[in-house]
Amino acid sequence: MSTFKAVFAEQFEGKPKISIQQVDRASLPPGDVLVRVRYSDLNYKDGLAVTGRPGVIRKYPMVPGVDLAGVVEESSSPDWKPGDEVVVTGFGLSETAWGGYAELARLNADWLIRLPKGLTLKQAMAIGTAGFTAMQCVVALERHGLVAGSNNEVLVTGAAGGVGSIAVAILAKLGYRVVASTGRAELGDYLRSLGASEIVNRTTFNTPTKRPLESERWAGAVDTVGGETLAAIVRALVANGSVAACGVAGGAALSTTVYPFILRGVNLLGINSVYVSRSDRLLMWQRLSRDLPVPLLDRMTQEAPLEAVFELGEKIIAGAIRGRTVIRIS
Repeated sequence: MSTFKAVFAEQFEGKPKISIQQVDRASLPPGDVLVRVRYSDLNYKDGLAVTGRPGVIRKYPMVPGVDLAGVVEESSSPDWKPGDEVVVTGFGLSETAWGGYAELARLNADWLIRLPKGLTLKQAMAIGTAGFTAMQCVVALERHGLVAGSNNEVLVTGAAGGVGSIAVAILAKLGYRVVASTGRAELGDYLRSLGASEIVNRTTFNTPTKRPLESERWAGAVDTVGGETLAAIVRALVANGSVAACGVAGGAALSTTVYPFILRGVNLLGINSVYVSRSDRLLMWQRLSRDLPVPLLDRMTQEAPLEAVFELGEKIIAGAIRGRTVIRIS
């Protein structure tokens, strides 16, 4: 195959130009392993990239798609051989390295993770960076003292999205009492089916206040929103409670005081799916294959062809997509 199909991002007169093209195989970046991509997925950052919005792609030309799952075709690494099923998340895919929205990807050998037992390639991409990030959040909270079985509650914001849906499902399976926050009241039954015990409207966290502290409620939280929502969570954490923050859809500014950190000893845990050690990366995938209910994963997943990414990109930016979307590549 001398050419392959890809979503290709170029610059034209200083502006992004994004289209599906047949790309010359010789254009692939250098790497140890050539992977035939079977699936990628759709995250908020993918939506930004394929709609030409700023903030993701840092150099051109670029193939968007922050994740990929596929089968090794060629390898110069002793660790990988043709036929191996692999998953790649992070490492700057779609930002500074060509991503998953292409039939072929050439990658560094140490970026690859062997497909975890019990998962298909499609299910691995239904997890993708969103599920990987959700698992990072749960592990970070546990490392800072969160224990299942207490009477205190764990909040998940942006609960109907990819990270939020998977976080709700994982936390509920582990025995936590999960409160899910969403702006879409019609998705209450969906979130309860994932294990949420209570649904609250996201506007609850947008009420202006000058109080540095609120009544203690949240033993822990997974926040995918940021902005005023994150500030409200910090004020209402219990003593020594933690919030794992992984999103800024509601804004990057954080309007709070030092009182929650000094008087209650709360923890603000920043989660980034790129800067993860290999040992922790393997741990997250092991935990995902064990602690994420696969039937629920299948229930929250929709599949779409590569040609649909432009329309779906607009929808995810608008908050109009529920759960996870897997993109079928080849």
